Amino acid sequence: MSIQVGKEAPSFVAKAYHEGTAKEIRLSDYRGKWVMLCFYPADFTCV
Repeated sequence: MSIQVGKEAPSFVAKAYHEGTAKEIRLSDYRGKWVMLCFYPADFTCV
């Protein structure tokens, strides 16, 4: 599966830190809303 601009993103579940707590989110929770996804794969690691 390839990701393309203007196409629907594939469904996924991820852990997120929001308002002081860690929680699990699903992309489908935001269906019909504008969403911006930012990934920091090395954040909070001792590199």
